[in-house]
Amino acid sequence: MGDLVVGLAKSVVEGVLTKAQSAIEEESNLRQSAQRDLVFITGEFEMMYSFLNVASEERAKNSVVRTWVRQVRDLAYDIEDCIEFVVHLDNRRHWWRRFIPSCIAASALPIDAVVTEIEQIKARVEDVSKRNSRYSLISDSGSKPVMQQQPATSPAIGATALDMFVEARDTTKKQQGLGDLTQLITKESSDLGVISVWGTGGDLGRTSVIRKAYQDPEICQNFGCRAWIKLTYPFNPHKFLQSLVTQFYTNSCLQQGTTVDVAHLKRMEAKQGGIIEELDGKRYLLVLENVCTMGEWDAIRACLPHRKKGNWIIVSTEQREIATLCIGHTYQVLELKQYSAEYPVCVFFEECSQVKETRRVMSSNNEILEDEMSHRGGLTSFHRIPTSRKAVANSWMDQVSLVGRESQMNELRSYQTMARFKDRQVMSVWGIAGVGKSDLVRNLYYERMLQKDPMFDKYGWVHVSHPFNLKDFSRSLLLNFHSVSIEPMGIKDPIQECHKLLKEHQCLVVIDDLHSMEEWDLIQPALVSRHSKSVIIVITTEESIATYCADNEEDVFNVKGLEAESSFDLFKQEVQKKNQTSPLANSSNKELEQLILKCGRLPKVIVAVANFLAPKTVTCMESTKALNDRFMHELESNPEFSGLRGLFAWMHSYFRACPDFLRPCIFYMSIFPGSQIIRRRRLVMRWVAEGYSRDTKVTTAEENGEMLFSILVNLSMIQPSTCRAITHMRMVLCQVSAFFHEYIISRPEEENIIFALEVFALKECCLPTTRRTGRHLVIEESWDRNRIVFESIDFSRLRSLTVFGKWESFFISKSMKVLRVLDLENATGVTDKDLEQMVKLLPRLKFLSLRGSAGICHLPSSLGELRQLETLDIRCTSIVTLPSSITKLKKLQYIRAGTTFMAEEPSTPCRSHQLVGVEVPAGIDKLTALHTLGVVNAGLASGKTAMKQLKKITHLRKLGVFGVNKKNCKEFCVAISSHVRLESLSVWLGKGNQECLDDISSHLEDPQEKTQQKPQEKRLEKTQQKPQQKPQEKPMQKTQEKLLKNLQSLKLYGLVKKVPAWIKDLPKLTKLELEITMSEEIDVIKVLGEIKELCILRLVAKPHHDGNGKLDFCVWVNGIQQRCYLKVKILEIACSSNLNVSFGSEAMQNLELLMARCCSGSTLKFAEIKNLSKLKLKEVRLMGSYDDKLKEDLENQLNAHPRKPALNLVDGY
Repeated sequence: MGDLVVGLAKSVVEGVLTKAQSAIEEESNLRQSAQRDLVFITGEFEMMYSFLNVASEERAKNSVVRTWVRQVRDLAYDIEDCIEFVVHLDNRRHWWRRFIPSCIAASALPIDAVVTEIEQIKARVEDVSKRNSRYSLISDSGSKPVMQQQPATSPAIGATALDMFVEARDTTKKQQGLGDLTQLITKESSDLGVISVWGTGGDLGRTSVIRKAYQDPEICQNFGCRAWIKLTYPFNPHKFLQSLVTQFYTNSCLQQGTTVDVAHLKRMEAKQGGIIEELDGKRYLLVLENVCTMGEWDAIRACLPHRKKGNWIIVSTEQREIATLCIGHTYQVLELKQYSAEYPVCVFFEECSQVKETRRVMSSNNEILEDEMSHRGGLTSFHRIPTSRKAVANSWMDQVSLVGRESQMNELRSYQTMARFKDRQVMSVWGIAGVGKSDLVRNLYYERMLQKDPMFDKYGWVHVSHPFNLKDFSRSLLLNFHSVSIEPMGIKDPIQECHKLLKEHQCLVVIDDLHSMEEWDLIQPALVSRHSKSVIIVITTEESIATYCADNEEDVFNVKGLEAESSFDLFKQEVQKKNQTSPLANSSNKELEQLILKCGRLPKVIVAVANFLAPKTVTCMESTKALNDRFMHELESNPEFSGLRGLFAWMHSYFRACPDFLRPCIFYMSIFPGSQIIRRRRLVMRWVAEGYSRDTKVTTAEENGEMLFSILVNLSMIQPSTCRAITHMRMVLCQVSAFFHEYIISRPEEENIIFALEVFALKECCLPTTRRTGRHLVIEESWDRNRIVFESIDFSRLRSLTVFGKWESFFISKSMKVLRVLDLENATGVTDKDLEQMVKLLPRLKFLSLRGSAGICHLPSSLGELRQLETLDIRCTSIVTLPSSITKLKKLQYIRAGTTFMAEEPSTPCRSHQLVGVEVPAGIDKLTALHTLGVVNAGLASGKTAMKQLKKITHLRKLGVFGVNKKNCKEFCVAISSHVRLESLSVWLGKGNQECLDDISSHLEDPQEKTQQKPQEKRLEKTQQKPQQKPQEKPMQKTQEKLLKNLQSLKLYGLVKKVPAWIKDLPKLTKLELEITMSEEIDVIKVLGEIKELCILRLVAKPHHDGNGKLDFCVWVNGIQQRCYLKVKILEIACSSNLNVSFGSEAMQNLELLMARCCSGSTLKFAEIKNLSKLKLKEVRLMGSYDDKLKEDLENQLNAHPRKPALNLVDGY
């Protein structure tokens, strides 16, 4: 995997080029000599980057090249650190310091240090370049192609031979039970039978196959005489017969258990008719090796008796022509069980004469289909689906249960139906290897086949063989259509025949395992034609290929891994299938749970592990622990997991060919344990800080990071944490796939995956060692916090430090000069003094997360010295004020703040803490790079000023504001009007200010408008002049729609009795969370039901004077129920009062997850759940303090539901 090192080095060098060019252009305070050195360094790195672009995998395997690439990468890191130091320099000129004598000056000027460092790096660059020339590393790299042609199966296999292998393989699939040499020989026959065994892998492959049949007990019993002769050149008939008689007699004696009579043997050898005497009344089996010419074959046939007693001759040869001519003009070919995937072995035998005479066709289970066929211009057409194929379909459907796949199956059905409805012929299904995409499609394939009124009249499933050959592909498809050999049909051109078949009939065709766009370019014109009612489903592992093949992007379906709970269900089901008495079927052992999690929710891996453990009844727990301890090693090396070799081959291939921009992001995930819950934004902003996601001309680094995150989600490398419903909203919490995590960290050092990224971890008990070094340090919770071990580490190149569990003050070292990421999220024991040390010793930080550190009360004023800081996360700390020095941080893009305190009244059900924003300083509008800011406390005296300054930060996409009230409402609304890019908005209303947002559009007036009415006058006018309100309302609505058109997430806390009507006009709103004080009945349903794109709805209900609340999710118009909440997939209802919830028959028909959260003293009742999402509801989750009455009521209602969704209980939530 040396090419992985090349790819990672390329990404580092590319980042250095960008920063070097930027430093040359922007840093005017650099001396001219230093600028010239940077120009030289940039030029050299451009040449190195060009080399890395053309360095092929073959060259990367060279240890000298790999060493040089590592040196380039290390040098690139050092240059990047130096450039960042240049950028970090204070722009103010320290001219006065030059007059201080050197004996008095405490230290050299920063600019002098930079110039010296750049000179040293220039010398290193020159050395690396000379080293390249010395060892001729680049000399001919330009002539090396980046992409290499896929090697053929074997150098000895020509095009014709390959055709024969493909035909043999396809025929074998149809002729079940005939792909074994022993079964062919034991078939009843009255003639002299001849079988040719042909392969290109030398004698060994053929010999092992023939030897197995030759020594088979049934063969030995049926054939009284057996002989195995290897021909010599030139052919000698006399010696041939002598050897034949000797072996016939000797093997006959051994079979009968008698002693070999040497004198009798010599007499038979001397007699001309010895062979006739020995064969008296017996059948014989003769194996001939090294038959090279037809002359030899004719001579051998002349020597043998022509008695028709079911005798057999097996000819072993490497020559295909000899193999076929020994049989005759009409033959069949089958592939025997492979000796190896690279060198298959085929068998030729004479075609049954009855087939030639009557042209009757037999299916794979010998079912006669002659009456079901008609011939039209050489095209064989079935008028009905053969019963044998239906039997196979029924058997598969009975045996295979797609656990946890109901939702994806429903989606896949709708994709195929939509493709047929819109006359789009090609749809694609893609996903990583082992995710179960073929099983999903096969389930759909057989469903369509078994329908009473089939949607299609022909069905074909073809697996793409490699290397690809269109003629072989077409022949395979025809064979699958007809379930028989196509030779008797007289089809001359299988490609044209397939084209005609798909054009004239309604066919469902599945093309499995497509590897490239080039393959599709050959298949597409051969199969796809206009005005066809056929549908083609392409299955592949790459999204780019899937998109390329599909007629429309809407027809591309991505298969992801199972949900966490479904993984356990699948494991238990597979164990019970294999061993119903296995204790693993109902075990809740933590070791077993951890093992199943390591399977990464991949069905193929889960099934393989279940099949391995199920037979082990007594030692199952010991085997579970052993497998858990050596998980990846066992899966890759244990023969019992041979079925996973294809998965590992794909993973190896994928990582080798992975795009350079994505590879570091994948390896970076090894920092987080597979079971660790991670916030999406935490991971994305870390990628940005590390330089893995950078700005481009059209997109920001953050946007590119979100794109990278989506790619890894689609690849199932990043998975949702616990929520069972799948929505198109970005997931907030996620997990790294435990399977991919185990794969990455288990790579041996010589493969250079982890070494290339240099991640190292401290866990449990560690001993001091000089080998513990790298660029990314992870301190795990299990580590014993040994200071001696920590101080033995070289931190000079450390770029990120991640701490899980307890923090110690000695974790910060002055040698961490280039640290850019310090992630202490949820670490305990961090103090204000620790924070001051961090800011003092870590000047190049780009990412600082103190989230969850309640012991931190304030940010030091020295924070303004962190000039490179881009991300600051102080959420859930005790910080209530941002220092004024924060306005110096021009590169700051992301601020998450807000603390919690004990509330007089619970702000939300079952919660005694309330979130409060922070006070922002004057001058916050100088942070023009900010795109995320929250939560700002607008309820303070400085609130109005803060709102006015927020207006100037026009790139905000996410904003949170606390304490919106009547005094600052106008300023808040005007500030919102400036943020046309806003995607997420969270607002906490002050107590008694619930009307502030009733008519937000009235505040969104043009800032240039000279005259403005007071809010009190507007409300008075609205009351007194209702008829005149309508003409003024339309322009306001248009303004609001224009300004908030990109808002996707809205959270409103502190509403009373009603919901702002303008919410329904937000065109892109997909996520809505409302905290509302309930009355007996509030009119919120109609407003919420009109939000067209709403996907996630959370309602937090608070009591109003101990009254009862009612939520009836049903919209009526003229006495008729209307379809509403069409896209809602997740509904969460929380209450601390008496609340009755009911559902109409037309509401929320796509809901997948219903969550109910109760606190002590609340009474929650549900009615008409049977009407709720009859096809898609998967789970009802009950959390908090609930009584048995509610639990029993829900159980009864769910049992009456058509899908019988699961009821999951979560106590004390």
